[in-house]
Amino acid sequence: VQLQASGGGSVQAGGSLRLSCAVSGNFFAVDHMGWYRQAPGKQRESVASITSTGSTNYTDSVKGRFTVSRDNAKKQAYLEMNSLKPEDTAVYYCNAYIALVPRIGGNRWSTYWGRGTLVTVSS
Repeated sequence: VQLQASGGGSVQAGGSLRLSCAVSGNFFAVDHMGWYRQAPGKQRESVASITSTGSTNYTDSVKGRFTVSRDNAKKQAYLEMNSLKPEDTAVYYCNAYIALVPRIGGNRWSTYWGRGTLVTVSS
């Protein structure tokens, strides 16, 4: 199983970017998908997440500016980032809870991470 994040780049403050996260490989199901970021010298933090049924959650600093979505058929998640600020500069990572095989009594979910994509916002 692999997760591939893409869409990062350099923009000026106030600009927009759309990140994508594609899940590939052999697996049974994808549940929760999330976006995290890590700025230089800081710990990785959760940015946004979305369940398989579409329920979303955001960290306070991005509410109203970022939108997380997913396309279950394409096995992809997206992070639409608007009104970007210099403090949004970071490497952005996606993760997903994945069950490799169906399991009677409840699936066993494991967390997979993709390589990051760099977002740089200049003032």
